[in-house]
Amino acid sequence: QVHLVESGGGLVQPGGSLRLSCTASGGIFNMYVLGWYRQAPGMQRELVASITHDYQITSMNAAKDRFTISRDNTKKTVYLQMNGLKPEDTAVYYCNARPNTDLPHSVLMSIGGADAQYWGQGAQVTVSS
Repeated sequence: QVHLVESGGGLVQPGGSLRLSCTASGGIFNMYVLGWYRQAPGMQRELVASITHDYQITSMNAAKDRFTISRDNTKKTVYLQMNGLKPEDTAVYYCNARPNTDLPHSVLMSIGGADAQYWGQGAQVTVSS
C-alpha cells in the first residue's frame, strides 16, 4: 500500500503561481508512475500530468506550457509547479500513484497489479481575484 499526502494548495490571484507537493510512504517509490489529477465542481476528474520512474512525462494540452511535473525519488516526492494560473484552473488537485507496468509480473502483482491506484486526500486550488 502506498500512502500519499499532498500539500501546497491555496488561494491565488489570476496569473499567480503555486507548487503542489505529494510525498509517498509505504511503498518503493521507483515502482510507481506518479501523476496529478484535478476535479472541478460538477466535472469529471482529469489527468493534469504524469511522470514515470525514468522521468518520462505526459501532460494535458491545456497545461503543457504552464504546469511542470517533477519527481525527487530520494525524497519520495512528486511536485506540480503551476504558473500563469487562470480561474478555470480552480479545482481539487489529487496526487496519484499507479504501478509501473514494465515491472516483472511477480513484482507487479506484489504491489497490487496493473490496475492498482492510490490517491492522496486532495488539495484545493482556487484562482480568483
